[in-house]
Amino acid sequence: MENKQYGIGDVVEMKKQHPCGTNAWKVIRMGADIRIKCTGCQHSVLIPRREFEKKIKRILERADAGE
Repeated sequence: MENKQYGIGDVVEMKKQHPCGTNAWKVIRMGADIRIKCTGCQHSVLIPRREFEKKIKRILERADAGE
């Protein structure tokens, strides 16, 4: 399985769509659990890292793109 590298501030695409209509989320906290915030309605969710790694589809935007 491919090891995806992501960090705080990255915008990721999840496999399932959020009820507000978007599936793009911004990573706002890292640790054993990962907090992500919906880019559409600003709802935030705390999920275990293992579950996050199963549900992530791809990284849409890197936080350190300007460096």
